[in-house]
Amino acid sequence: MFTSRRRLIHATAASLAFSGLARFAAAQDANHQASAAEIEGDVYRSEVRGYGPLKADPKGLFDLPEGFSYTVVSKAGEPMSDGLITPYKTDGMGCFPLDGDRVALVRNHELKPRDLDWTAYGPGRTLASQMPADRVYDHDDDGLPMGGGATTLVYDLKKRVLERAHLSLTGTSNNCAGGITPWGSWLSCEETTQNKGQEAQKDHGWVFEVPSASKGVADPNPIRAMGRFRHEAACVDPRTGVVYMTEDMGDGFGLFYRYLPNDRTRLQAGGRLQALALPEGADADPRNWETAYWKQGDWRRVRWVDLDGVDNPYEDLRYRGHAKGAAWFARGEGIHFGKGELYFACTSGGANGGGQIFRYVPSAQEGQAGEAEQPGRLQLFVEQPDIKVMEMCDNISTSPWGHLFVCEDKIGGLNYLRAITPQGKVYTVGRNAAPGGGDVGGNSELAGVCFSPDGTTLFVNVYFPGMTLAITGPWANFKA
Repeated sequence: MFTSRRRLIHATAASLAFSGLARFAAAQDANHQASAAEIEGDVYRSEVRGYGPLKADPKGLFDLPEGFSYTVVSKAGEPMSDGLITPYKTDGMGCFPLDGDRVALVRNHELKPRDLDWTAYGPGRTLASQMPADRVYDHDDDGLPMGGGATTLVYDLKKRVLERAHLSLTGTSNNCAGGITPWGSWLSCEETTQNKGQEAQKDHGWVFEVPSASKGVADPNPIRAMGRFRHEAACVDPRTGVVYMTEDMGDGFGLFYRYLPNDRTRLQAGGRLQALALPEGADADPRNWETAYWKQGDWRRVRWVDLDGVDNPYEDLRYRGHAKGAAWFARGEGIHFGKGELYFACTSGGANGGGQIFRYVPSAQEGQAGEAEQPGRLQLFVEQPDIKVMEMCDNISTSPWGHLFVCEDKIGGLNYLRAITPQGKVYTVGRNAAPGGGDVGGNSELAGVCFSPDGTTLFVNVYFPGMTLAITGPWANFKA
């Protein structure tokens, strides 16, 4: 969700990137703002019935199937319990149990240096003096806290009310997505490589850890061994403690990473950063852009290449990784660990540039000496040829019953909440009906999809201006 992905970026390796950029541009041209006839006829369709057709929301906010409803949990600009203001641009989010009735939602805000009036400190950042300096990761050239970070919401599932909200990470930049940990924290990822001296006093592009149960602002200490790059999202394998991460590069030339921590519950204790490679090495192109490397359902064995210089001072980490054999992925986005496997989305992958979703099954010896004899496996899980079934997949999460829920991030037009069965069939769950907020007309992207631990409530963010919804309904009534 970094601004640069909305434009065609001149890549450092221009000759290498040219054909991929052309493919990416063509995919963007295919986007359009849906007409009234399309909305009425629900031309945007499903492969299986799911929960049935969407019903128009009388409030014009979010369309859902019959029997489903939403509660507005939080909106940008509202006062929070700590006296600060709810920031704009609600992005990635994780849900954590607190007790039998309540959950904590830790939510990113993808605020950039120019978003001066949309931060938790209000217009002009007049509330910045309330924040102790040691709780702020970085300040801008004016000496004021940078606006990115995270907020924490405590929500009562039974009463369907927000109990409190507070700022929980501050002084960061472009906090896009992230991921939950098995020990109850949120990994908040900066999708930028903003350098010291570029409207900042420190380098950016890190992962930060936010305890979900904390009632204050987290220690803003970046996990440097996890690398400095345009982080999108992260997930942790509870069996091994390995952290997997996506990279969202607007030109479609990013890597897929894993972090092997020295201490599986203390990521700050250091570790090794690696990138995924396929059997053909650098010649493999899982994006399917110029040649059909594979089709939906195909599997490949993988290997992992070690990376050094992970602080990435020259912003060449991905190129050095590819030179070692790591594969390119097209705008890595959401990632989520399910039951013994993970899924990750690549927004502009696929022959039509409409997106891909991959499934990775770790080795029984993941990250250990015997991994080469029994390697992990990667599958092209979904590459939907019809963009009216699914397009520009972004944040993802698995439901308690094993379906993958997917947020769309189109540049123009309508953005849908989709879901995918274990068999790879797509169906529609909801639609952002509110006009405005899109980059080229249309409406805002969706983000932050996640379920409450009891499976009763689905949470999702409307990115701009910023809003969190809690959706309930007859989840057991799914029809294939």
